[in-house]
Amino acid sequence: MMYTPEMLASMKKVEAAREKNIALEPRRLTAEEKEALLKQYHPDYKDEGFVTIEVGPNKGEKAPVELNEMLTAHSRVADMDLDLTKVDYDVDVLVIGGGGAGSSAAIEAHEAGANVMIVTKLRIGDANTMMAEGGIQAADKPNDSPAQHYLDVMGGGHYANRPELVKKLVMDGPIAIKWLNELGVEFDKDEDGTMITTHGGGTSRKRMHAAADYSGAEIMRTLRDEVLNRQIPVVDFTAAIELILDTEGKAAGAVLQNMETGEILIARAKTVVIATGGAGRMHYQGFPTSNHYGATADGLILGYRAGAKLLYQDTLQYHPTGVAFPAQIFGALVTEKVRSMGAKLINSEGEAYIHPLETRDVNAAGVIRECSTNNKGVDTGMGKAVWLDTPMIDMIHGKGTLEKRLPAMLRMYLKYGIDMREVPILIYPTLHYQNGGLEIRANGETTCVKNLFVAGEAVGGIHGRNRLMGNSLLDIIVFGRNAGQQSAKAAKETTVKELTLEHVKKYEAELKNAGINSDKYSPKLLPNYAKGRKDI
Repeated sequence: MMYTPEMLASMKKVEAAREKNIALEPRRLTAEEKEALLKQYHPDYKDEGFVTIEVGPNKGEKAPVELNEMLTAHSRVADMDLDLTKVDYDVDVLVIGGGGAGSSAAIEAHEAGANVMIVTKLRIGDANTMMAEGGIQAADKPNDSPAQHYLDVMGGGHYANRPELVKKLVMDGPIAIKWLNELGVEFDKDEDGTMITTHGGGTSRKRMHAAADYSGAEIMRTLRDEVLNRQIPVVDFTAAIELILDTEGKAAGAVLQNMETGEILIARAKTVVIATGGAGRMHYQGFPTSNHYGATADGLILGYRAGAKLLYQDTLQYHPTGVAFPAQIFGALVTEKVRSMGAKLINSEGEAYIHPLETRDVNAAGVIRECSTNNKGVDTGMGKAVWLDTPMIDMIHGKGTLEKRLPAMLRMYLKYGIDMREVPILIYPTLHYQNGGLEIRANGETTCVKNLFVAGEAVGGIHGRNRLMGNSLLDIIVFGRNAGQQSAKAAKETTVKELTLEHVKKYEAELKNAGINSDKYSPKLLPNYAKGRKDI
């Protein structure tokens, strides 16, 4: 057991109150109480974490300090003398990003007959999709409906969601599950083949479909295999460092950089799909992250310089249950499925202080409140944390349930001598999801740049200002497939004119006119955690 004497003393209070807390149903907060809690404790409301954007389509709006730093950095191609007539790759559809959204887009574009290629700065599957655990939502049970799902999504997003995007998300949800099931995803099922579904925070029906607690990995495995089986070209370890437009202002390709050799390559395309994922590795406000190594907001930077608008770039999701101890897995995700199965959030005094299935932003703010103002957090040596009382799961559902339904989580903790079947675990919010992103229409195309499509976490507007569990895996499938279908359709009607990087020159001039003289280049591509070293 790795827990310190202070942790063990607090844990005794948790154990002493466990039976009472299992029976206790913490009341749901009122709308007014939620709003007050968020405004006081949620990181999105901390003024010092944001600055005003001074250039580009969103000039005058707020953005996280770290994102704005990349928006005002120089383009990586600014000092390069590039010959855009020397084309290394020439395709109909160029997909930037090899996660769930990019793979879904590539599969559907290929199905439509397009010559499609994926380019990704790591390997296909090195993405937040792979790390998603809890499940994927879809209203496909008799007691549910897309209309009910729609209301849950809108409420969870504080009614800031774009209605046309939410409509597509929920209407195509059952189709997405059927598509994945037929591709071979091993969803949890009853003996008769009926899919097992559970609740998530903010949901009014049990519509969470899962593959144990490695749902994203199972979905990504299946999508990757489909891409490879179709022999869709995948250029690994190659980053898009700038979008290319044509003289009519249409997206027409990208400047690529081999991450191993530094070689610069030119890709021409009739349409481009940005599926670059999230931004956790920007570590906004110094938070740890559950995101994969390459999650550095590349698509937002590339799209913005090309003229695409951002939407809700000032809102991030801090998952309430990130690992707070031990240090070796600090920031890793503890899936919401743990709470949906009955484990409750307990402070250092053994109190179940909030309903475990409040929306993620509300629960994250609640954890921060307990650890700060209420002074009821447990010292981990890296900060304060609260307990997630995981032994409750087997007490509620029967011995062996946790091991069966959360095998990956159990193994992760057992590596460090913590058996979450027997003892609670310590958690604190971790930077998990980029709620905002590039603004798109329902067909997946950006509102300002023709033939530039976006899918997955790089999209803004689907989830409003807070995302519900399971809707990210759903949106990468729904909007990934949509982007592939629509980009392939647009490619058939497109003639690419002369390639140009004139938009980069204009953006550099705008920076200069605003008096901004950064010493940085963007997109960031990869963080570098070695002391004294710059990001790559």
